[in-house]
Amino acid sequence: MKNRIRQLRDIHNLTQDEIAKLVNVSRQTIISLEKGRYNPSIILAFKIAKVFNTTIENVFIYEEE
Repeated sequence: MKNRIRQLRDIHNLTQDEIAKLVNVSRQTIISLEKGRYNPSIILAFKIAKVFNTTIENVFIYEEE
């Protein structure tokens, strides 16, 4: 699943570490998400969207395989 975490972090001037702390995960988790190696749980997806004050659909892009 693709995502816009990196772009949204840049817009909001947040580091990977800051996002990780805000959603209570490790920085490594944020790195894995940004690189598309990890798909978040629905709860984590909601938390990340909330940090950016947007919808899950605006952060994560689902593509049919």
